[in-house]
Amino acid sequence: MSVLEDARAKDSKPSSRQKLWLKMVQHRYIYFMLLPVMLYFIVFHYFPMVGILIAFKDYSVKYTFWENIFHTPWVGLKHFKSFFESFYFQRVFWNTVIINLYGLIFTFPAPVLLALLLNEVRNIRFKKIVQSITYMPHFISMVVIAGLVIDFTSSNGAINTILDFFGQERIQFLIEPEWFRPVYIISAIWQEIGWGSIIYLAALAGIDAELYEAAVIDGAGRWRQAISVTLPCIAPTIIILLILKIGQMMNVGVEKILLLYRSTTYETADVISSYVYRRGMIEMQYSFSTAVGLFNSIINFTLLVSANWLSRKFSETSLW
Repeated sequence: MSVLEDARAKDSKPSSRQKLWLKMVQHRYIYFMLLPVMLYFIVFHYFPMVGILIAFKDYSVKYTFWENIFHTPWVGLKHFKSFFESFYFQRVFWNTVIINLYGLIFTFPAPVLLALLLNEVRNIRFKKIVQSITYMPHFISMVVIAGLVIDFTSSNGAINTILDFFGQERIQFLIEPEWFRPVYIISAIWQEIGWGSIIYLAALAGIDAELYEAAVIDGAGRWRQAISVTLPCIAPTIIILLILKIGQMMNVGVEKILLLYRSTTYETADVISSYVYRRGMIEMQYSFSTAVGLFNSIINFTLLVSANWLSRKFSETSLW
Protein backbone atom coordinates (compact mmCIF):
# COMPACT_ATOMS: atom_id res chain seq x y z
CA MET A 1 0.00 0.00 0.00
CA SER A 2 2.81 2.37 0.81
CA VAL A 3 4.23 1.95 -2.69
CA LEU A 4 0.87 2.80 -4.26
CA GLU A 5 0.45 5.81 -1.97
CA ASP A 6 3.91 7.08 -2.94
CA ALA A 7 3.08 6.69 -6.63
CA ARG A 8 -0.22 8.55 -6.21
CA ALA A 9 1.56 11.32 -4.29
CA LYS A 10 4.08 11.72 -7.12
CA ASP A 11 1.31 11.80 -9.69
CA SER A 12 -0.54 14.47 -7.70
CA LYS A 13 2.50 16.81 -7.66
CA PRO A 14 2.19 19.60 -10.25
CA SER A 15 4.60 19.58 -13.16
CA SER A 16 7.02 22.43 -13.88
CA ARG A 17 4.64 23.82 -16.50
CA GLN A 18 1.76 23.74 -14.03
CA LYS A 19 3.94 25.45 -11.41
CA LEU A 20 4.76 28.20 -13.90
CA TRP A 21 1.07 28.66 -14.74
CA LEU A 22 0.14 28.79 -11.05
CA LYS A 23 2.80 31.45 -10.43
CA MET A 24 1.53 33.50 -13.37
CA VAL A 25 -2.03 33.31 -12.03
CA GLN A 26 -0.87 34.18 -8.54
CA HIS A 27 1.16 37.19 -9.73
CA ARG A 28 -1.12 38.11 -12.64
CA TYR A 29 -1.16 41.84 -11.84
CA ILE A 30 2.63 42.01 -12.06
CA TYR A 31 2.52 40.30 -15.46
CA PHE A 32 -0.16 42.76 -16.58
CA MET A 33 2.22 45.58 -15.64
CA LEU A 34 4.94 43.87 -17.69
CA LEU A 35 2.70 43.57 -20.76
CA PRO A 36 3.13 47.19 -22.05
CA VAL A 37 6.91 46.87 -21.80
CA MET A 38 6.83 43.61 -23.76
CA LEU A 39 4.60 45.18 -26.42
CA TYR A 40 6.95 48.15 -26.68
CA PHE A 41 9.97 45.93 -27.36
CA ILE A 42 8.04 43.72 -29.78
CA VAL A 43 6.65 46.64 -31.81
CA PHE A 44 9.63 48.99 -31.79
CA HIS A 45 12.62 46.64 -31.43
CA TYR A 46 11.85 43.14 -32.68
CA PHE A 47 9.34 43.79 -35.44
CA PRO A 48 11.61 46.35 -37.22
CA MET A 49 14.32 43.68 -37.36
CA VAL A 50 12.55 42.45 -40.51
CA GLY A 51 14.27 45.41 -42.19
CA ILE A 52 17.61 43.63 -41.81
CA LEU A 53 16.74 41.80 -45.04
CA ILE A 54 17.19 45.09 -46.90
CA ALA A 55 20.96 44.73 -46.36
CA PHE A 56 20.91 41.70 -48.68
CA LYS A 57 18.72 43.28 -51.37
CA ASP A 58 18.72 46.35 -53.61
CA TYR A 59 16.13 48.52 -51.93
CA SER A 60 14.27 50.91 -54.21
CA VAL A 61 11.88 53.71 -53.23
CA LYS A 62 9.59 52.93 -56.19
CA TYR A 63 8.47 49.76 -54.40
CA THR A 64 6.66 49.42 -51.10
CA PHE A 65 8.54 48.13 -48.06
CA TRP A 66 7.03 44.65 -48.30
CA GLU A 67 7.67 44.47 -52.06
CA ASN A 68 11.32 45.28 -51.37
CA ILE A 69 11.45 42.61 -48.68
CA PHE A 70 9.80 39.74 -50.54
CA HIS A 71 9.97 40.48 -54.27
CA THR A 72 13.25 42.27 -55.05
CA PRO A 73 16.16 39.96 -55.94
CA TRP A 74 18.84 38.96 -53.43
CA VAL A 75 22.29 40.47 -53.88
CA GLY A 76 24.02 38.56 -51.08
CA LEU A 77 26.98 40.32 -49.46
CA LYS A 78 27.33 42.91 -52.19
CA HIS A 79 26.80 45.93 -49.90
CA PHE A 80 29.08 44.54 -47.19
CA LYS A 81 31.87 44.04 -49.74
CA SER A 82 31.30 47.54 -51.07
CA PHE A 83 31.69 48.95 -47.55
CA PHE A 84 34.81 46.93 -46.73
CA GLU A 85 36.46 47.93 -50.00
CA SER A 86 35.55 51.61 -49.76
CA PHE A 87 37.95 54.40 -48.86
CA TYR A 88 35.87 55.31 -45.80
CA PHE A 89 35.89 51.90 -44.10
CA GLN A 90 39.16 52.23 -42.20
CA ARG A 91 38.52 55.86 -41.31
CA VAL A 92 35.04 55.45 -39.82
CA PHE A 93 35.88 52.10 -38.19
CA TRP A 94 39.00 53.31 -36.38
CA ASN A 95 37.45 56.66 -35.46
CA THR A 96 34.57 54.77 -33.83
CA VAL A 97 36.95 52.45 -31.96
CA ILE A 98 39.26 55.25 -30.80
CA ILE A 99 36.46 57.54 -29.56
CA ASN A 100 34.86 54.65 -27.67
CA LEU A 101 38.19 53.60 -26.15
CA TYR A 102 38.70 57.15 -24.92
CA GLY A 103 35.20 57.02 -23.50
CA LEU A 104 35.94 53.71 -21.78
CA ILE A 105 39.18 55.05 -20.28
CA PHE A 106 38.01 58.52 -19.23
CA THR A 107 34.20 58.72 -19.31
CA PHE A 108 33.36 55.39 -17.63
CA PRO A 109 35.44 55.86 -14.42
CA ALA A 110 34.31 59.47 -13.92
CA PRO A 111 30.90 58.65 -12.31
CA VAL A 112 32.60 56.08 -10.05
CA LEU A 113 35.09 58.67 -8.81
CA LEU A 114 32.35 61.26 -8.28
CA ALA A 115 30.25 58.76 -6.31
CA LEU A 116 33.23 57.84 -4.13
CA LEU A 117 33.98 61.52 -3.46
CA LEU A 118 30.36 62.34 -2.68
CA ASN A 119 30.21 59.34 -0.37
CA GLU A 120 32.95 60.95 1.75
CA VAL A 121 31.13 64.29 2.04
CA ARG A 122 29.49 64.72 5.46
CA ASN A 123 27.83 68.08 4.76
CA ILE A 124 24.43 66.97 3.41
CA ARG A 125 23.51 70.38 2.02
CA PHE A 126 26.76 70.72 0.07
CA LYS A 127 26.37 67.15 -1.18
CA LYS A 128 22.87 67.86 -2.53
CA ILE A 129 24.04 71.06 -4.23
CA VAL A 130 26.89 69.20 -5.98
CA GLN A 131 24.54 66.42 -7.05
CA SER A 132 22.00 68.88 -8.46
CA ILE A 133 24.66 70.76 -10.43
CA THR A 134 26.19 67.60 -11.88
CA TYR A 135 22.78 66.08 -12.73
CA MET A 136 21.51 69.09 -14.72
CA PRO A 137 23.46 68.62 -17.99
CA HIS A 138 21.88 65.18 -18.47
CA PHE A 139 18.42 66.75 -18.75
CA ILE A 140 19.46 69.43 -21.25
CA SER A 141 18.67 68.81 -24.91
CA MET A 142 21.56 67.54 -27.01
CA VAL A 143 21.08 70.49 -29.36
CA VAL A 144 21.52 72.89 -26.44
CA ILE A 145 24.55 70.94 -25.18
CA ALA A 146 26.15 71.11 -28.63
CA GLY A 147 25.36 74.82 -28.82
CA LEU A 148 27.04 75.44 -25.48
CA VAL A 149 30.10 73.44 -26.54
CA ILE A 150 30.33 75.43 -29.79
CA ASP A 151 30.05 78.71 -27.89
CA PHE A 152 32.63 77.73 -25.27
CA THR A 153 35.15 76.52 -27.87
CA SER A 154 34.66 79.24 -30.51
CA SER A 155 37.47 81.65 -31.27
CA ASN A 156 35.82 84.28 -29.02
CA GLY A 157 34.47 81.76 -26.50
CA ALA A 158 35.21 81.41 -22.82
CA ILE A 159 38.02 78.86 -23.23
CA ASN A 160 39.92 80.92 -25.82
CA THR A 161 39.37 84.07 -23.76
CA ILE A 162 41.06 82.37 -20.81
CA LEU A 163 43.90 81.14 -23.04
CA ASP A 164 44.37 84.64 -24.43
CA PHE A 165 44.41 86.09 -20.90
CA PHE A 166 47.37 83.85 -20.02
CA GLY A 167 49.20 84.73 -23.23
CA GLN A 168 48.40 81.54 -25.14
CA GLU A 169 47.32 81.36 -28.77
CA ARG A 170 43.65 80.92 -29.53
CA ILE A 171 42.68 77.43 -30.75
CA GLN A 172 40.02 76.51 -33.31
CA PHE A 173 38.82 73.49 -31.32
CA LEU A 174 36.06 72.33 -33.67
CA ILE A 175 37.94 73.10 -36.88
CA GLU A 176 41.30 71.48 -36.15
CA PRO A 177 40.94 67.66 -36.38
CA GLU A 178 43.28 66.83 -33.48
CA TRP A 179 41.07 68.72 -31.01
CA PHE A 180 37.72 67.14 -31.86
CA ARG A 181 38.13 63.97 -29.77
CA PRO A 182 39.24 65.76 -26.56
CA VAL A 183 36.32 68.19 -26.89
CA TYR A 184 33.89 65.32 -27.47
CA ILE A 185 35.14 63.26 -24.49
CA ILE A 186 35.35 66.20 -22.04
CA SER A 187 31.85 67.35 -22.96
CA ALA A 188 30.58 63.76 -22.55
CA ILE A 189 32.07 63.60 -19.05
CA TRP A 190 30.48 66.94 -18.16
CA GLN A 191 27.11 65.80 -19.51
CA GLU A 192 26.88 62.33 -17.93
CA ILE A 193 29.10 62.25 -14.83
CA GLY A 194 26.33 63.26 -12.42
CA TRP A 195 23.62 61.04 -13.87
CA GLY A 196 25.95 58.05 -14.07
CA SER A 197 26.91 58.41 -10.42
CA ILE A 198 23.34 57.72 -9.23
CA ILE A 199 23.69 53.95 -9.61
CA TYR A 200 27.00 53.91 -7.76
CA LEU A 201 25.63 56.08 -4.95
CA ALA A 202 22.76 53.61 -4.57
CA ALA A 203 25.26 50.74 -4.41
CA LEU A 204 27.33 52.64 -1.82
CA ALA A 205 24.22 53.21 0.30
CA GLY A 206 23.72 49.45 0.51
CA ILE A 207 27.13 48.70 2.04
CA ASP A 208 26.90 47.37 5.58
CA ALA A 209 28.22 49.97 8.06
CA GLU A 210 29.67 47.19 10.21
CA LEU A 211 32.29 46.57 7.53
CA TYR A 212 33.61 50.11 7.98
CA GLU A 213 33.52 49.72 11.75
CA ALA A 214 35.57 46.54 11.50
CA ALA A 215 38.04 48.29 9.18
CA VAL A 216 38.41 51.18 11.66
CA ILE A 217 39.08 48.71 14.49
CA ASP A 218 41.81 47.16 12.34
CA GLY A 219 43.38 50.60 11.96
CA ALA A 220 42.31 51.34 8.36
CA GLY A 221 42.19 54.99 7.33
CA ARG A 222 39.78 56.57 4.84
CA TRP A 223 41.89 55.61 1.84
CA ARG A 224 42.32 52.03 3.02
CA GLN A 225 38.59 51.74 3.72
CA ALA A 226 37.84 52.85 0.17
CA ILE A 227 40.25 50.28 -1.29
CA SER A 228 39.40 47.34 0.98
CA VAL A 229 35.69 47.88 1.68
CA THR A 230 34.03 50.34 -0.69
CA LEU A 231 35.41 49.21 -4.05
CA PRO A 232 34.99 45.43 -3.44
CA CYS A 233 31.36 46.01 -2.35
CA ILE A 234 30.43 47.98 -5.47
CA ALA A 235 32.61 45.89 -7.80
CA PRO A 236 29.63 43.79 -9.10
CA THR A 237 27.80 46.99 -10.09
CA ILE A 238 30.90 48.35 -11.82
CA ILE A 239 31.43 45.08 -13.70
CA ILE A 240 27.83 44.88 -14.92
CA LEU A 241 27.90 48.47 -16.20
CA LEU A 242 31.32 47.88 -17.76
CA ILE A 243 29.96 44.86 -19.66
CA LEU A 244 27.06 46.96 -20.94
CA LYS A 245 29.47 49.73 -21.91
CA ILE A 246 31.68 47.30 -23.84
CA GLY A 247 28.55 45.98 -25.55
CA GLN A 248 28.02 49.49 -26.94
CA MET A 249 31.63 50.05 -27.96
CA MET A 250 30.75 50.62 -31.62
CA ASN A 251 27.93 53.05 -30.85
CA VAL A 252 28.71 56.75 -30.73
CA GLY A 253 26.02 59.37 -30.14
CA VAL A 254 25.25 60.30 -33.75
CA GLU A 255 23.30 63.43 -32.75
CA LYS A 256 26.27 64.97 -30.97
CA ILE A 257 28.69 63.99 -33.76
CA LEU A 258 26.45 65.52 -36.42
CA LEU A 259 26.04 68.73 -34.43
CA LEU A 260 29.74 69.17 -33.67
CA TYR A 261 31.76 67.88 -36.61
CA ARG A 262 32.75 69.84 -39.69
CA SER A 263 34.11 68.80 -43.06
CA THR A 264 37.59 69.74 -41.81
CA THR A 265 37.32 67.26 -38.89
CA TYR A 266 36.00 64.26 -40.82
CA GLU A 267 39.32 62.44 -40.54
CA THR A 268 38.98 62.21 -36.73
CA ALA A 269 35.24 62.78 -36.19
CA ASP A 270 33.48 60.73 -38.85
CA VAL A 271 32.20 57.50 -37.26
CA ILE A 272 30.08 54.58 -38.44
CA SER A 273 26.79 56.06 -37.19
CA SER A 274 27.38 59.42 -38.94
CA TYR A 275 28.50 57.61 -42.09
CA VAL A 276 25.31 55.53 -42.04
CA TYR A 277 23.26 58.72 -41.65
CA ARG A 278 24.90 60.39 -44.65
CA ARG A 279 24.65 57.36 -46.92
CA GLY A 280 21.14 56.40 -45.84
CA MET A 281 19.26 59.63 -45.15
CA ILE A 282 21.08 62.08 -47.43
CA GLU A 283 22.23 59.90 -50.35
CA MET A 284 19.24 57.51 -49.94
CA GLN A 285 21.35 54.34 -50.28
CA TYR A 286 19.14 52.39 -47.91
CA SER A 287 20.48 48.90 -48.55
CA PHE A 288 24.09 49.99 -48.18
CA SER A 289 23.44 51.90 -44.95
CA THR A 290 21.46 48.96 -43.55
CA ALA A 291 24.39 46.65 -44.27
CA VAL A 292 26.80 49.00 -42.49
CA GLY A 293 24.44 49.28 -39.51
CA LEU A 294 24.07 45.48 -39.36
CA PHE A 295 27.85 45.08 -39.39
CA ASN A 296 28.04 47.56 -36.50
CA SER A 297 25.40 45.63 -34.53
CA ILE A 298 27.19 42.31 -35.06
CA ILE A 299 30.43 43.78 -33.68
CA ASN A 300 28.55 45.13 -30.64
CA PHE A 301 26.90 41.75 -30.01
CA THR A 302 30.24 39.96 -30.28
CA LEU A 303 31.87 42.38 -27.83
CA LEU A 304 28.97 42.00 -25.37
CA VAL A 305 29.12 38.20 -25.40
CA SER A 306 32.92 38.21 -25.11
CA ALA A 307 32.92 40.67 -22.20
CA ASN A 308 30.27 38.66 -20.37
CA TRP A 309 32.20 35.42 -20.94
CA LEU A 310 35.43 36.95 -19.60
CA SER A 311 33.62 38.39 -16.59
CA ARG A 312 32.01 35.05 -15.79
CA LYS A 313 35.34 33.29 -16.16
CA PHE A 314 37.40 35.61 -13.94
CA SER A 315 34.72 36.76 -11.48
CA GLU A 316 31.35 35.75 -10.11
CA THR A 317 29.51 38.57 -11.85
CA SER A 318 27.92 38.39 -15.31
CA LEU A 319 24.77 39.34 -17.16
CA TRP A 320 23.80 35.73 -17.79
